[in-house]
Amino acid sequence: MSELMDRRLINELLSGHYADPFSLLGMHQTASGLEVRAMLPDATEVWVIETNTGRKCAQLECLDSRGFFHGVVPRRKNPFRYQLAVTWHGQQNLIDDAYRFGPLLAEMDSWLLAEGTHLRPYETMGAHADVIDGVIGTRFSVWAPNAQRVSVVGDFNFWDGRRHPMRFRQEIGVWELFVPGAVQGQLYKFEIIDQQGQLRLKSDPYAFEAQMRPDSASMICGIPPKMEMPEARRRANDFDAPISIYEVHLGSWRRHTDNNFWLSYKELAEQLVPYAKEMGFTHLELMPVNEHPFDGSWGYQPTGLYAPTRRFGTRDEFRNFVAAAHEAGLNVLLDWVPGHFPSDDFALAKFDGTELYEHGDPRQGYHQDWNTLIYNFGRREVSNYLAGNALYWIERFGIDGLRVDAVASMIYRDYSRAEGEWVPNHLGGRENLEAIAFLRYTNRALGTAAPGSITVAEESTDFPGVSRPQEMGGLGFWYKWNLGWMHDTLDYMKLDPVYRKHHHNNMTFGMLYNSTENFVLPLSHDEVVHGKRSILDRMPGDAWQKFANLRAYYGWLFAFPGKKLLFMGNEFAQGKEWNHDVSLDWHLLEGQDNWHHGVQRLVRDLNHTYRAHPALYQLDFDPMGFEWLVVDDFENSVFVFVRRDRDGNELMVVSNFTPVTREHYRFGVTGAGSWREVLNTDSGYYHGSNTGNQGAIHSEAHPSHNREHSVSMTLPPLSTVWLAREAT
Repeated sequence: MSELMDRRLINELLSGHYADPFSLLGMHQTASGLEVRAMLPDATEVWVIETNTGRKCAQLECLDSRGFFHGVVPRRKNPFRYQLAVTWHGQQNLIDDAYRFGPLLAEMDSWLLAEGTHLRPYETMGAHADVIDGVIGTRFSVWAPNAQRVSVVGDFNFWDGRRHPMRFRQEIGVWELFVPGAVQGQLYKFEIIDQQGQLRLKSDPYAFEAQMRPDSASMICGIPPKMEMPEARRRANDFDAPISIYEVHLGSWRRHTDNNFWLSYKELAEQLVPYAKEMGFTHLELMPVNEHPFDGSWGYQPTGLYAPTRRFGTRDEFRNFVAAAHEAGLNVLLDWVPGHFPSDDFALAKFDGTELYEHGDPRQGYHQDWNTLIYNFGRREVSNYLAGNALYWIERFGIDGLRVDAVASMIYRDYSRAEGEWVPNHLGGRENLEAIAFLRYTNRALGTAAPGSITVAEESTDFPGVSRPQEMGGLGFWYKWNLGWMHDTLDYMKLDPVYRKHHHNNMTFGMLYNSTENFVLPLSHDEVVHGKRSILDRMPGDAWQKFANLRAYYGWLFAFPGKKLLFMGNEFAQGKEWNHDVSLDWHLLEGQDNWHHGVQRLVRDLNHTYRAHPALYQLDFDPMGFEWLVVDDFENSVFVFVRRDRDGNELMVVSNFTPVTREHYRFGVTGAGSWREVLNTDSGYYHGSNTGNQGAIHSEAHPSHNREHSVSMTLPPLSTVWLAREAT
């Protein structure tokens, strides 16, 4: 190179406008001989050392005071392994040159990433400890196709973007570099000179661990080993299995009483896991644990999809928490947010100066409700990033399933938008066809690569076939939250009992569409915030009636077809709305036995009794598993139905949603026999009035409700009673 050419290229390199550092730096065969060039700011002396012999081969000349060195190795024509002996501030260091290593991405990885079908992109992208040519270091890869230059900066290079500019793989828009000496535990980011020439410092989208807010650097962290899902955990997710989910926000389930600080993952494993097990739940569902900057988002505005939040400990401590849950017989579901992300500058927003992960058109890329950005699901690299993340949590952490947040906001372009604020799809419709394709692809990939795992959709519309296979036109989820059932029944329960007869259908309507989806019945966090009040506080009447109403409602919930979900605090009748900044009101359970203890005991018994009777769960979505016995007693607000298992065993459920005790209440039953009371929400054990039927009732050949046999029983006030049919 001429001196003029040298100066121009060096200036471009230092200013960040030279996108091909490997053509300039490292060892090159030139007309002058074998030349070595290095960018080493603040160095005063540099020697080339032959690795095999340890011999000094040549001293490099400082061509530019900003740290550009070069020199020709005498009497050598062929490239060889070398190191650089660099003197900084009077101290010599022996380092490996990042620019002597070849391309990193394998051809197949490159192909799959470009195609958007890489099942595990996290194995290639991001930061991965590696040993190349005998050198220990970390290989970095980041997608930023429109950047002018990308450097990796971190603890290993003084956060100096001049030191490690990356190689650009133009065919897939990925920048890559192997950095010798970068090791696990060190922090890093990507320094990007974007399309407009602006400098951006970005966290790694694929970071496996990150700093806790307000800091935002990524951390070099080995990828966790794969975990097999044993048969018992697979079966626990089945359609015919008892599923009772305890939904938890880890930051506010319980806190240290002395300083209101969070429990750690280790402490949660020691306290939350045995509590959920003792209460009889089958599954823990964790509100989002991926890294997020704002506590008040509860994790629903994630900036680090691949990194468990450091609020409660390290990545490995979170894995240990999941393992503790499994050891206790609990499956673990994770709340997953692939629909939107916050606009924090250190994260995905305008990653390379363009709308890379998000849509450029705000009518498609900006979410008005949450002030967030919407993923561009039609971009292969984006959908691949998200789908790979779903598999990552299941394969690498042993997560048993994902509850997918806000599906309706993803599949409809006009979600929460007025006319003129949204763009129709290419067919003129309102469906987001790209998001639908992404969800179907993700569910199919999980079904193939992680059999036994499940996905659960929070979907609030009547979109057909959410939990039906793609071959039937469905989205391929395993389960769907039944938000319609939740709203209808809560609307009914908040009424004074005198008015309930006018809204009787609110409790029965759910059976008209029960077989259209595989439903979960959720009393989730969304129902105890933003002025909605706690579930207990929505119940009408004085204190006794509030608790009686709540117990009767829980008895109804656990008997109605569908899998169950309770948000933390619901199980002991939390009195106030949920506040993420403080612990649940565990003090309500201190001291003398009270109504809250009664509700807690009831929920525990509901869980254990539910699990003990296959009639309550085996045929949740099969019409054969349910039959109304009394469906039209509007005046008395009484409902009676039968649940049935595959072998024909029956459990009868009787609910009286008025405070009036109804003696000698007669109704037809499915046949002659005796029915044994297995649970009564009005039991004195739960602080009810202890009204009952001395443990059992017997049928008579007395026609009623168009049936030949009937029973006469006492219906306790504001109660639900479960009765199992005795074998004849």
